[in-house]
Amino acid sequence: MKTLLAFYALAMLISIPIANAQNQYTVDGKQYTLKTDVEGSLTLLWNTIDGEYRYFLQKGDEVTELINTLVERKYQEEYKEYLQLQTADVTISVEKVKLTLPSLRDFFNDYNSQKDPNYIAQNKDIQIKIRLGVFAGISNNIYTENPDNTLLPVAGVDFEIIEEAHLKRHSLVIQFKQTFENSDYKYSASQFSLNYRFKFVKTETFDVFVNTKIASYTYVKRDIVVTVPGPDDISIVTVVTESGGSFQAPVIFGVGADISVGNGYITFSYNDIVGIVIENNGDFPVDFTLGYKFNL
Repeated sequence: MKTLLAFYALAMLISIPIANAQNQYTVDGKQYTLKTDVEGSLTLLWNTIDGEYRYFLQKGDEVTELINTLVERKYQEEYKEYLQLQTADVTISVEKVKLTLPSLRDFFNDYNSQKDPNYIAQNKDIQIKIRLGVFAGISNNIYTENPDNTLLPVAGVDFEIIEEAHLKRHSLVIQFKQTFENSDYKYSASQFSLNYRFKFVKTETFDVFVNTKIASYTYVKRDIVVTVPGPDDISIVTVVTESGGSFQAPVIFGVGADISVGNGYITFSYNDIVGIVIENNGDFPVDFTLGYKFNL
């Protein structure tokens, strides 16, 4: 079972989509591997070839490279003439178009929008969004010693980074989680962790995700009962306080959901359900948190 989960984790982590699909095209008798940046009546293709950015226009089945030849220290801007020729059926100016990806993208989107009123402009720029969340809950800490399976209170902070343009189903979360001792079990822990989330359900009002704890640093303090030999062979029971920190790459899975409310999300998580490279203590995992995330 763990081997299967390990393969699943690896597949999930490496399946983050590449920003643009790549396909093979023949242009002037040569084969090129090109990325699709804008797709519509006019399709923009590009790639870096031999360290140089190259741009191509596809209309129908015909693919043509957009060029800007340098002659006697002056660029000829042949691409503008070709763009004008291919877009003569609408009113659009090529005068300010530069042979760069953002400028060409705007031009292609403008043309496609005029040709098709239902066309949705494709913005490939990186769109980073940040969510800051606070949470609290309970945990029985199954990845450490917990002799009586005691539930302890937890609280913490999430710092979530999302790239909305290309990777909106994926996010990275830097989390601080504090476990507090109680009268039944003198155990406390401060943990910083790096997490990856895949949102297998994503709508405008709620997300459902799998959380993978990739790496963590945990500082633990706890009291343990120790029996030592005393005088006259009488055992003495004493309490010893242990403390220390450790770094781990545990690959632990959990699940959760974010529900849109106001300027943020109510978030519920069932954490640390199963680990791939770390053993639990045999107890059933009870690790639930409830919180709220703000859009920054």
